[in-house]
Amino acid sequence: MEIIKIKDLTKKYGSNIAVDNINLSIDQGEIFGLIGPNGAGKSTTINSLCGLLRASDGEIIIDGINMREDSLEAKKRLGLVPQEIAIFENLTGRENIEFFGKLAGLRGSLLKERVDEALEFVGLSDKAKSMPKGYSGGMKRRLNIACAIAHHPKIIILDEPTVGIDPQSRNHILESVKKLNKMGSTIIYTTHYMEEAEALCSRIAIMDHGRLIADGTKEELKKLVHEEEKIIINGSDISFNTLEEIKAISQVKDAQLIENSLEIITSSTQLILQDILFLLSKNGVRIKGIQVSEPDLETVFLSLTGRKLRD
Repeated sequence: MEIIKIKDLTKKYGSNIAVDNINLSIDQGEIFGLIGPNGAGKSTTINSLCGLLRASDGEIIIDGINMREDSLEAKKRLGLVPQEIAIFENLTGRENIEFFGKLAGLRGSLLKERVDEALEFVGLSDKAKSMPKGYSGGMKRRLNIACAIAHHPKIIILDEPTVGIDPQSRNHILESVKKLNKMGSTIIYTTHYMEEAEALCSRIAIMDHGRLIADGTKEELKKLVHEEEKIIINGSDISFNTLEEIKAISQVKDAQLIENSLEIITSSTQLILQDILFLLSKNGVRIKGIQVSEPDLETVFLSLTGRKLRD
């Protein structure tokens, strides 16, 4: 059942088109990933979806409600966890959640119950009376989530929720996303971390230069670049100059050096593997292992946009 419909959405800033005529539908109960490099139009799309920006053209329907016609009623269905932490440093953790709960219409015993529930859910019950200025970055992110979910929204939007936090808090947030979805919330999740999208999302849309360039399940997206493969070569003494020589091979779409592993994306593995091995040998690289794998989401993204997600 469709819970969000975006039709011909366009947002212009003068002559600059930030979002260019996108069409998208999201079903109830999905964890829907929205990915793209900086400047792709993700945040503009999210802000339009939340009613924080007025679109230049097009329609947004939230749970059957047209955002233009009744934005207040549509917003009641939403919980937003923005990319920039949005909490009050001079209020306690509990007071922060109470503030946002009241904005959503919660009062009295129901407000207290929901605040307690949200604190427990994000693992901050023992920090409820503390000021956020004493929280770690990960704890602030978790408080941000608590503020967004206290009113039990049907749709929860998380915009880059794991940026700049420690691994423990990151894992806590990812598990929280899964739990919220199992509890019935539809999730919209934007991220710069492809492994998060691959682990969490049932369906993914890729944006670039304001346009929606692909939309589907992980399996459907991978089929778009089924001819491409990733060659992973483990070796020692792989230099930057060697990497640049490999990039210069015409059939190499991209190559990057990750610690002692060389990752190469190509659609011509059989044609170029011998040339690559010869080049590595010439440059004194000791090869410890070679692996050729089918496309992953990183490969898909690079193929469709011509750049890495975190460029």
